[in-house]
Amino acid sequence: MSEERLVSGRERPEDLPLEGSLRPRRLAEYPGQERAKEQLSIYIAAAKSRGEPLDHVLLYGPPGLGKTTLAHIIAHELGVNIRTTSGPAITHGGDLAAILTSLSEGDVLFVDEIHRLSRQVEEVLYPAMEDFCLDLVLGKGPSARTLRLELPRFTLIGATTRYGALTSPLRDRFGVVIQLQYYSVEELVEILMRSARILGVPLDPGGALEIARRSRGTPRIANRLLKRLRDYAQVRADGVITREVAEAGLELLQVDRLGLDHVDRKMLRTLIEKYGGGPVGLETLAAATAEEAETVEDVYEPYLMQIGFLQRTPRGRVATRAAYEYLGIPYPEDRAQDNQIRFF
Repeated sequence: MSEERLVSGRERPEDLPLEGSLRPRRLAEYPGQERAKEQLSIYIAAAKSRGEPLDHVLLYGPPGLGKTTLAHIIAHELGVNIRTTSGPAITHGGDLAAILTSLSEGDVLFVDEIHRLSRQVEEVLYPAMEDFCLDLVLGKGPSARTLRLELPRFTLIGATTRYGALTSPLRDRFGVVIQLQYYSVEELVEILMRSARILGVPLDPGGALEIARRSRGTPRIANRLLKRLRDYAQVRADGVITREVAEAGLELLQVDRLGLDHVDRKMLRTLIEKYGGGPVGLETLAAATAEEAETVEDVYEPYLMQIGFLQRTPRGRVATRAAYEYLGIPYPEDRAQDNQIRFF
């Protein structure tokens, strides 16, 4: 399936081709996120028993945790069509009107990166979400008139990595709000074993455990590493991903035992060696590492903060003692004394 078809096409989840088969299709097949699955199973069963569309759903959390997969699962469980698009792809109200008028009763509209919708498009979306209608303005000037167009009852599923970037009027119109959490190592092992079976990759439990430990709690990263280690095992080993093969392959990929890659380490070293451990502003850190500020904030920082290597302060980003120790850099005593004084 081409990217254009994914963005603008209308697909039933069971019609997805083989390349999307790593995605589970039912809640029962979806590993992890137990609380989110329990909540959704109740809401879906209740909506189906009443013969009504599911209330609008907002999924938020870091990238790669399965928001798109969960949206397709919801549509599959409801037994309806799903139409997918993204916030940046809808440039004006006419684009949104064309999408909404093509939906059928009960359909799911999935909007990825919904926080990037323009204010003009949001204004069109509000009555569509609340009253299932479109208020169109025909003509200009004194002769302009409004036309209200009825829409089929549908379910909007929005996905975002930046919950706080949503405007309050849009956020408040979602009846179901689900936060996705990072996955445990055990859950990632389960995902990897399932993916290996689908891909036909010989993967032993030791290899799966090593990949899971270095996947930053993220299924997308775990599956990406599995595919690259499949190539490595095929060329450099006997095709089986054992723990030893996984370790050697991940070393080649520059992914260390905590899942940090060369960009993570470069960011920490830049913060420590060029700026004395901080505090450093986001824009300065991004420029010094040749990365976009949004990429630093959304992709790299959350995991570094989760493992205790980075702190956000009102004055900027600060490297912790744990980051110094992990990189083998002595922690400055004057910094330790300063922190102790501030603590007391």
